[in-house]
Amino acid sequence: MNSAIDFESAQLLIGGRWCSAASGRALMLENPSSGSDLASIARGAAADVDAAVRAARAALEGEWGCLTATERGRVLSNIGQAVAAQADELAQLEALDVGKPLKQGRADALALARYLEFYGGACDKVHGETLPYLAGYTVLTLREPHGVTAHIVPWNYPMQIVGRSVGAALAMGNACVLKPAEEACLTVLAFARIAQQAGLPAGALNVVTGTGEEAGAALSAHPGIDHISFTGSVATGALVQAAAARNAVPVTLELGGKSPQVVFADADIDAALPFLVNAGIQNAGQTCSAASRILVERPIYAQVTARMAERYAALRVGPALADLDVGPVISRRQRGVIEGFLALARESGIEVAAQGSLVADAPAAGHYVLPTLLADVPESHALAQQEIFGPVQVLVPFDGEAEAVAIANGTPYGLVAGVWTRDGGRQLRMARALRCGQVFVNNYGAGGGVELPFGGVKHSGHGREKGFEALYGFSTLKTVAIHHG
Repeated sequence: MNSAIDFESAQLLIGGRWCSAASGRALMLENPSSGSDLASIARGAAADVDAAVRAARAALEGEWGCLTATERGRVLSNIGQAVAAQADELAQLEALDVGKPLKQGRADALALARYLEFYGGACDKVHGETLPYLAGYTVLTLREPHGVTAHIVPWNYPMQIVGRSVGAALAMGNACVLKPAEEACLTVLAFARIAQQAGLPAGALNVVTGTGEEAGAALSAHPGIDHISFTGSVATGALVQAAAARNAVPVTLELGGKSPQVVFADADIDAALPFLVNAGIQNAGQTCSAASRILVERPIYAQVTARMAERYAALRVGPALADLDVGPVISRRQRGVIEGFLALARESGIEVAAQGSLVADAPAAGHYVLPTLLADVPESHALAQQEIFGPVQVLVPFDGEAEAVAIANGTPYGLVAGVWTRDGGRQLRMARALRCGQVFVNNYGAGGGVELPFGGVKHSGHGREKGFEALYGFSTLKTVAIHHG
């Protein structure tokens, strides 16, 4: 492997220096495909977080803080090019660490590169305004960095989420302290080393690995943090927000979803089918925006069920490096959560319309769950209300537009929705009626959408990442009023 991408990077990065945790403790990472030990990482805690925050503050007062917006953009663009050049190596590392099939890991690496390309080009294009005011005054606004930003990223998409949060924060001139999930750190650490080698000044990005209870909690509560970006569970997000509130720190929260795709009787089913299935089983269903609910108008319900079942039956599950349709889930614990939902389906008498199959040579200790399609699930059932975070989709029939809206909006979440219909008026009515942060009409996901603002409402969180909205979120607005007579 390239020297930037190896297990020797499994240390903390603080102020441009790779080091062990202050306590000397470490954590063992597991390969989800085999259940075997993969690598040892530093177990950072409060002392390491404090050192990282101080290093970030020093970077703001030093080389990083002195760069112009154009110079920051060049640095980010250089990092993006370096990431793209090592996409294959990063994909392999992500496959080992997270369990993603290689093609999905490579797509994530290229998405990370694209985020850096986008934000590198945007650095010098975020402008203030001049405002009409009283005679004798000139009033203008400035966009300035918050200062030191904290980034707590989950294990399901470490590269993409680093790109969309850290990329935007660096573009606006913030210095970052990054805490990756303890289950999946290797591509984050590899990225940090690539960024360092590509010219990112020391202290602009600091990485503290460790547990959420230790490193994550310390980072959320640190008085030297000026803004927090968190992606993860509702319960943990509430803890992060409560800790931040004690220091009056703003928080961007992305907390998952129970996203529907709504299929009307006039839909182009051939066009919809790949999106209906792939948006549920990508990354073994461990995706915040996964289309875990498929709402189908009753006249075509049997047809859509049969055709989705056919696709499910053809899905193959196995080790990440085999590059099949579905890899393992992240851990034994996550597999247990998903199996608990499947047991609930059996107890409730819910029909299994189809399942994928496990390849014969899959290691017995790997964390494999068969992709499962459940039919005729009542809209109020836990399977249609709670985030399973696994390769499980539920089919729910509906009658008419009003019922479709009621069912789609009838969960605590509001992240993403898809609508399939040829009726132009219905497309607009549904887009306005659905309570969520993104609506896709006759598509789902729009190819990743680096440029498209992303975030949720209700229990899916608040604030927006991706696109220019992220740049506004990672900056603060200052008003300057000049009285010149």
